[in-house]
Amino acid sequence: MSDPSISDFSTAGNDEGETLGLADYAQRAYLEYALSVVKGRALPDVCDGLKPVQRRILYAMGRMGLGYGGAAGNTAAKPVKSARVVGDVLGRFHPHGDQSAYDALVRMAQDFAQRYPLIDGQGNFGSRDGDSAAAMRYTEARLSRIARLLLDEIDEGTVDFMPNYDGSTEEPRQLPARLPFALLNGASGIAVGLATEIPSHNLGEIAAACIALIKTPALTQEELLALVPGPDYPGGGQIISSAAEIAGAYQTGRGSLKLRSRWKIEELARGQWQLVVNELPPGVSTQRVLEEIEELTNPKIKVGKKALSQEQTQLKASLLAVLDLVRDESGKDAPVRLVFEPKTGKTPQQELITALLAHTSLETSAPINLTLVGLDGRPVQKSLRQMLQEWIAFRQTTITRRSQHHLNKVLERIHILEGRQIVLLHLDEVIAIIRQADEPKAALMARWSLSDRQAEDILEIRLRQLARLEALRIGQELKELRDRQGKLEDILNHPGALRRTLIKEIETDAKTFADPRRTLIQAEKKAVIEVRVPDEPVTVVVSQKGWVRVRSGHGHEAASFAFKAGDGLYGTFECRTVDTLLAFGNNGRVYSVAVSLLPGARGDGQPVTTLIELEAGTQVLHYFAGPAQATLLLSNSGGYGFLATVEHMISRQKGGKTFLTLAGGETPCPPSHAFGSTGSAPVLPATHVACASTGGRILTFELGELKTMANGGRGLLLIDLEDKDRLAGAAAYVRSVRIDGLGRGGKLREETLELRSLNNARAARGRKGKATDLGFRPSGVTRIL
Repeated sequence: MSDPSISDFSTAGNDEGETLGLADYAQRAYLEYALSVVKGRALPDVCDGLKPVQRRILYAMGRMGLGYGGAAGNTAAKPVKSARVVGDVLGRFHPHGDQSAYDALVRMAQDFAQRYPLIDGQGNFGSRDGDSAAAMRYTEARLSRIARLLLDEIDEGTVDFMPNYDGSTEEPRQLPARLPFALLNGASGIAVGLATEIPSHNLGEIAAACIALIKTPALTQEELLALVPGPDYPGGGQIISSAAEIAGAYQTGRGSLKLRSRWKIEELARGQWQLVVNELPPGVSTQRVLEEIEELTNPKIKVGKKALSQEQTQLKASLLAVLDLVRDESGKDAPVRLVFEPKTGKTPQQELITALLAHTSLETSAPINLTLVGLDGRPVQKSLRQMLQEWIAFRQTTITRRSQHHLNKVLERIHILEGRQIVLLHLDEVIAIIRQADEPKAALMARWSLSDRQAEDILEIRLRQLARLEALRIGQELKELRDRQGKLEDILNHPGALRRTLIKEIETDAKTFADPRRTLIQAEKKAVIEVRVPDEPVTVVVSQKGWVRVRSGHGHEAASFAFKAGDGLYGTFECRTVDTLLAFGNNGRVYSVAVSLLPGARGDGQPVTTLIELEAGTQVLHYFAGPAQATLLLSNSGGYGFLATVEHMISRQKGGKTFLTLAGGETPCPPSHAFGSTGSAPVLPATHVACASTGGRILTFELGELKTMANGGRGLLLIDLEDKDRLAGAAAYVRSVRIDGLGRGGKLREETLELRSLNNARAARGRKGKATDLGFRPSGVTRIL
């Protein structure tokens, strides 16, 4: 039998014998897997803010009686071994690895990971420094007091249940959360194609926002953000992002907040002082900060390098100039206490603080991605308002279901008590019927029109419940039950009563569990170290093979520079130490290096590739050094170009920034300085552009026909090229340019074109230009004046 073809591949378990192509089957299987990961593992639910494993752990612990008992929640259960909890969770609800379940349990017990821990753990449950928890056989756990808000109404008909993995029992689809725990504790997770990063918030603020939205559904965004000004992280810290940035993140459901540590200055004897950090941003540990300082003050030579880079050396010197000692004094009394001792007592306090914030994780950023499973069961990125509104809708549903459940119980009890009243009114006749009738149940039902349930209760009633005092008790209980019935029916029949009940419950829970805000929200500028560089004239020397160096002063003869064998001069740039060197890669990226970081003129300098980070296969083709205000004409071999200033191309990343958009086979042409001063003297502003193609065509036009593009791009068409023709170069000029190229036998040739010759090639931008007989093939255009 021949092997089945891909088109005959059958879907496993398909009773109808449907055939699917392998690609279709793989797509269907992967989508099912992706949905399982998204909804079954990685993303929380907007209703209770829990992932499935967390929900199963809490429900299992509730079944085991590991919560706080009593209406006031005062009586705490005795904790049990975590291994016992994990075993029950795995055996009944979560057939996965025990370590994954234990890790989820541990996280719900860590007060530095969750704003309101749901589990009260005893033993070693890890630390913010990354220390792992003790094995589950050593630790003990029980539900925390606030977990009551998730579990107390679980048996009151509030939520749906579904079969567990093997059908032996049932588990809840959600827990009847009395507050929006998705925002209170936040969540973090990565699914297939989706991720979530929900920060924690203050319970009192979220409760106030819920009440305001219930009372005023059309609450404005400004009013909502006045109630919820921002996240409230477990470890405190300070949010330094502006109110507009926070509002934008809440409105779109995605953003990034800048955070920093909080500290205090402790005065010591003899005019000395020390800086003490006592609150850290989320995700930052004291160990991480210590490692970063060690790396800065004792840097290691990078792989593939022979010595420390100049940047590493400068960072080390600048930090050691203000910092003498750092130690970690964190302990039981102070969860976070990092002590920094200055170099001397006269070290400016702000200088030390700024240095630490700029170079360590004491100032960092935290993402916001409000993606979670909504009421409709779909994973969607939501705004803060949508999350609150969906939880309010869920809570209204749970109160309605709970009220209906209680009403059914009340009506059933009223029904039973009404039957007992009949017994007490006709006690002798009831006793006679029971003694004489062959079928007393049927006889009782027929005599007083009792229901089956009432008759059954009468037959099971005890003699001591037939006392006169019992009649008074039944009457009192019936009165209370009918009052209760009226209140429940009011909630079920009137939306206003439902809203008032919801508000009252939120206020009660907030009064019980609310606490002060821990994270300060105060906008500040990001800490930046300004390296003081003396403003002096220098000349940047670049070789053809990309070696760079700096010689002080201007006016050096090109012949005075020596190079390695096989290398030569690419160009010299007279500028100043505060200027920037730009390197243009063949991939359209522009890399920037501060001139102050370039090596001195002793020796052959240093390869520019050691100062930047190039992608594999990328080559640096061209260079320019000058001030940030200098404007360059940038062009590519496809005939397109635009204007841009140096400051537009500067990047703080060593990997540079994509600036020139190149089509297939195109390469950047050498940049041309259009206007703006250099380090030596102002450059006469260019008025025209000269373009030369490799086919010998020249076109000139006014510089004003080009546009400045701050974000880079492809630009405008400079010259209309034929199929095999390429742009050799373009230069901005005032009176004259030089055309470089190769003549016969590969001999270097050049031709200077003065204003008269250039005017003969004048036309509008984008034209073909004028064919010239230079006697050689142009390879570049350089401005002379």
